[in-house]
Amino acid sequence: MTEIERKFLLKTTDFLKDKTGKRITQGYLSTDPERTVRVRVKGDQGFLTIKGKSNDSGLSRYEWEKEITTQEAEKLLQLCLPGVIDKTRYEIQIGQHTWEIDIFHGENNGLNLAEIELQSETETFSKPDWIGQEVTGDKRYYNSYLSKNPYAL
Repeated sequence: MTEIERKFLLKTTDFLKDKTGKRITQGYLSTDPERTVRVRVKGDQGFLTIKGKSNDSGLSRYEWEKEITTQEAEKLLQLCLPGVIDKTRYEIQIGQHTWEIDIFHGENNGLNLAEIELQSETETFSKPDWIGQEVTGDKRYYNSYLSKNPYAL
């Protein structure tokens, strides 16, 4: 399946005050730019995800994801490369789209990102007023990069 998404920094997180998010812990078995292999625990679910290299625009790439047990995910996390990503994800529905808001903790504390998945690279969408600078295609904001090079203000 091809994943098409755009990524933005947040101007503020005030809009999340009354929202509930899910804690995500994820690690990487491979951070090769040609293919990343991610293990994730999201709430009470586990996932194994493989992502291919992004296209030239940084908008699209192949993604394969399989749900696994939380116990399997926790065991696989022990095999991951150093640098675990710890964040809370909020899902905000606006019109036809769901924005995924990630508030990072630990070594990436202070980084707040919003992602929107699209059906095509040219699909239009509404940008809420809390959306800031677009960072789509900027590898410094890929989780696999952040796992090795934590965010610094």
